[in-house]
Amino acid sequence: MQSAATKWYDRRDAVFVEFCVEDSKEVQVKFEKLKLNFSCVGGTDNAKHQNEVDLFDAIDPNESKHKRTDRSVFCCLRKAEAGKSWPRLTKEKTKLNWLSVDFNNWKDWEDDSDEDLSSFDRFSEMMNNMGGEDDLPDVDGADDDESADSDDEKMPDLE
Repeated sequence: MQSAATKWYDRRDAVFVEFCVEDSKEVQVKFEKLKLNFSCVGGTDNAKHQNEVDLFDAIDPNESKHKRTDRSVFCCLRKAEAGKSWPRLTKEKTKLNWLSVDFNNWKDWEDDSDEDLSSFDRFSEMMNNMGGEDDLPDVDGADDDESADSDDEKMPDLE
Protein backbone atom coordinates (compact mmCIF):
# COMPACT_ATOMS: atom_id res chain seq x y z
CA MET A 1 0.00 0.00 0.00
CA GLN A 2 1.14 3.51 -0.77
CA SER A 3 -0.20 6.96 0.06
CA ALA A 4 -2.01 8.86 -2.69
CA ALA A 5 -0.66 12.29 -3.60
CA THR A 6 -3.02 14.73 -1.89
CA LYS A 7 -3.80 18.44 -2.20
CA TRP A 8 -5.97 20.52 0.15
CA TYR A 9 -7.32 24.02 0.70
CA ASP A 10 -9.38 25.85 3.31
CA ARG A 11 -12.65 27.82 3.07
CA ARG A 12 -14.94 29.42 5.70
CA ASP A 13 -17.29 26.46 6.13
CA ALA A 14 -15.37 23.55 4.61
CA VAL A 15 -11.98 22.05 3.85
CA PHE A 16 -11.41 20.52 0.43
CA VAL A 17 -9.14 17.52 -0.06
CA GLU A 18 -8.21 15.97 -3.40
CA PHE A 19 -6.65 12.51 -3.59
CA CYS A 20 -4.87 12.47 -6.96
CA VAL A 21 -5.29 8.92 -8.25
CA GLU A 22 -6.21 8.38 -11.90
CA ASP A 23 -8.72 5.72 -12.88
CA SER A 24 -9.50 4.83 -9.27
CA LYS A 25 -11.58 1.79 -8.43
CA GLU A 26 -12.88 0.33 -5.17
CA VAL A 27 -12.92 3.84 -3.65
CA GLN A 28 -13.66 3.98 0.06
CA VAL A 29 -13.89 7.26 1.96
CA LYS A 30 -14.75 7.27 5.65
CA PHE A 31 -15.42 10.55 7.44
CA GLU A 32 -15.05 10.66 11.21
CA LYS A 33 -15.24 13.69 13.50
CA LEU A 34 -11.43 14.05 13.70
CA LYS A 35 -10.23 11.62 11.03
CA LEU A 36 -10.41 10.99 7.29
CA ASN A 37 -9.72 7.55 5.82
CA PHE A 38 -9.26 7.05 2.10
CA SER A 39 -8.43 3.94 0.09
CA CYS A 40 -8.65 2.85 -3.52
CA VAL A 41 -6.97 0.89 -6.29
CA GLY A 42 -5.78 2.92 -9.26
CA GLY A 43 -3.09 4.70 -11.20
CA THR A 44 -1.13 3.38 -14.14
CA ASP A 45 0.12 0.42 -12.10
CA ASN A 46 -3.22 -0.35 -10.36
CA ALA A 47 -1.56 0.10 -6.99
CA LYS A 48 -3.43 0.07 -3.69
CA HIS A 49 -3.55 3.53 -2.10
CA GLN A 50 -4.40 4.33 1.49
CA ASN A 51 -4.32 7.62 3.38
CA GLU A 52 -5.27 8.13 7.00
CA VAL A 53 -5.45 11.75 8.11
CA ASP A 54 -5.81 12.91 11.70
CA LEU A 55 -7.57 16.22 11.04
CA PHE A 56 -6.56 19.60 12.47
CA ASP A 57 -10.06 20.21 13.81
CA ALA A 58 -13.49 18.58 13.94
CA ILE A 59 -15.73 18.07 10.91
CA ASP A 60 -19.37 17.06 10.52
CA PRO A 61 -19.10 13.52 9.10
CA ASN A 62 -22.78 13.47 8.06
CA GLU A 63 -22.46 16.64 5.97
CA SER A 64 -19.09 15.74 4.38
CA LYS A 65 -19.09 14.28 0.88
CA HIS A 66 -16.77 12.90 -1.80
CA LYS A 67 -16.88 12.59 -5.57
CA ARG A 68 -14.82 10.35 -7.83
CA THR A 69 -13.58 11.59 -11.21
CA ASP A 70 -11.28 9.97 -13.78
CA ARG A 71 -8.32 11.89 -12.35
CA SER A 72 -8.95 12.06 -8.61
CA VAL A 73 -11.29 11.69 -5.64
CA PHE A 74 -12.45 15.07 -4.37
CA CYS A 75 -13.68 15.44 -0.77
CA CYS A 76 -15.57 18.27 0.86
CA LEU A 77 -15.15 18.16 4.64
CA ARG A 78 -17.83 20.28 6.33
CA LYS A 79 -16.28 22.06 9.34
CA ALA A 80 -17.97 21.49 12.68
CA GLU A 81 -17.18 25.13 13.49
CA ALA A 82 -17.56 27.34 10.39
CA GLY A 83 -15.45 30.49 10.16
CA LYS A 84 -12.44 29.00 11.91
CA SER A 85 -9.27 28.92 9.81
CA TRP A 86 -7.24 25.76 9.45
CA PRO A 87 -3.51 26.54 9.14
CA ARG A 88 -2.90 22.92 8.10
CA LEU A 89 -4.93 19.82 7.32
CA THR A 90 -3.36 17.54 9.91
CA LYS A 91 -3.44 17.60 13.69
CA GLU A 92 0.34 17.22 13.91
CA LYS A 93 2.76 19.73 12.39
CA THR A 94 4.70 16.89 10.76
CA LYS A 95 5.53 17.38 7.06
CA LEU A 96 4.02 14.57 4.99
CA ASN A 97 5.66 14.02 1.60
CA TRP A 98 2.33 13.06 -0.04
CA LEU A 99 0.42 16.13 1.21
CA SER A 100 0.57 19.64 -0.30
CA VAL A 101 -1.44 22.85 -0.34
CA ASP A 102 -3.55 23.45 -3.45
CA PHE A 103 -2.29 26.98 -4.14
CA ASN A 104 -4.48 27.28 -7.27
CA ASN A 105 -7.54 27.28 -5.01
CA TRP A 106 -6.11 28.73 -1.80
CA LYS A 107 -7.64 31.99 -0.61
CA ASP A 108 -6.88 33.98 2.53
CA TRP A 109 -10.56 34.40 3.37
CA GLU A 110 -9.90 35.74 6.89
CA ASP A 111 -8.46 38.98 5.53
CA ASP A 112 -10.94 39.69 2.75
CA SER A 113 -13.80 42.16 3.13
CA ASP A 114 -16.01 43.89 0.58
CA GLU A 115 -15.03 47.39 1.69
CA ASP A 116 -11.34 46.70 1.49
CA LEU A 117 -10.04 46.42 -2.08
CA SER A 118 -7.15 44.08 -2.69
CA SER A 119 -3.87 45.47 -4.06
CA PHE A 120 -4.71 44.10 -7.49
CA ASP A 121 -8.17 45.73 -7.47
CA ARG A 122 -6.68 49.08 -6.41
CA PHE A 123 -4.09 48.83 -9.18
CA SER A 124 -6.77 47.96 -11.77
CA GLU A 125 -8.95 50.85 -10.62
CA MET A 126 -6.01 53.24 -10.84
CA MET A 127 -5.23 52.08 -14.40
CA ASN A 128 -8.87 52.53 -15.45
CA ASN A 129 -8.95 56.09 -14.07
CA MET A 130 -5.85 57.10 -16.00
CA GLY A 131 -6.34 58.90 -19.30
CA GLY A 132 -6.43 57.05 -22.59
CA GLU A 133 -4.27 57.44 -25.68
CA ASP A 134 -6.04 60.69 -26.74
CA ASP A 135 -5.10 62.37 -23.46
CA LEU A 136 -1.34 62.11 -23.99
CA PRO A 137 0.45 65.45 -24.34
CA ASP A 138 2.11 66.30 -27.66
CA VAL A 139 5.86 65.79 -27.62
CA ASP A 140 7.93 67.88 -30.02
CA GLY A 141 9.53 65.72 -32.69
CA ALA A 142 7.78 62.51 -31.56
CA ASP A 143 6.37 61.90 -35.06
CA ASP A 144 9.44 63.16 -36.90
CA ASP A 145 11.09 60.11 -38.53
CA GLU A 146 14.24 62.07 -39.45
CA SER A 147 15.16 62.93 -35.87
CA ALA A 148 18.12 61.05 -34.44
CA ASP A 149 17.47 58.34 -31.89
CA SER A 150 18.80 59.02 -28.42
CA ASP A 151 20.63 55.65 -28.77
CA ASP A 152 22.75 57.10 -31.60
CA GLU A 153 24.40 59.72 -29.38
CA LYS A 154 27.90 59.03 -28.12
CA MET A 155 27.96 58.03 -24.47
CA PRO A 156 30.43 59.82 -22.19
CA ASP A 157 33.42 57.79 -20.97
CA LEU A 158 33.14 56.27 -17.53
CA GLU A 159 35.62 57.50 -14.98
